[in-house]
Amino acid sequence: MPGSRFWFLLALLGTVIPWVFFGSWFAANGLSPLAFIADLFVNGAAAGFSADVLISIATFWIWSYFDAKRQGIRLWWLVLPASFTVGLSLALPLYLGLREKEAA
Repeated sequence: MPGSRFWFLLALLGTVIPWVFFGSWFAANGLSPLAFIADLFVNGAAAGFSADVLISIATFWIWSYFDAKRQGIRLWWLVLPASFTVGLSLALPLYLGLREKEAA
C-alpha cells in the first residue's frame, strides 16, 4: 500500500481541485451556504451525483469511525471538518494517510 505521503498528496489535490470549482461558484453567487446547497440539487444530474456523494460520505464516516477505533487512530475526527469543508475527495485520502502513518 502507498505510504502516508502519497495519501496526503491526494488529500491536497482533493482539496485544491474542488475548491477551484467551489471558489468560482462563490465568486459568482456570493457566500450563501443555502444557495450553494440548493444548487447541488439544481437538476436531476446534479441531484443524483450529490446524493451519491452524500451517501458515500455518511458510509465513510461510519466505517472510518469503527476502523479508527480498531486501529487506534486518534485524529479520526479530522475527517468530519474535511468532509464539511471540501468533501470525500479530502476526507478519504486524509484518513488513509492518518491510517498509514499510525501503522508505520
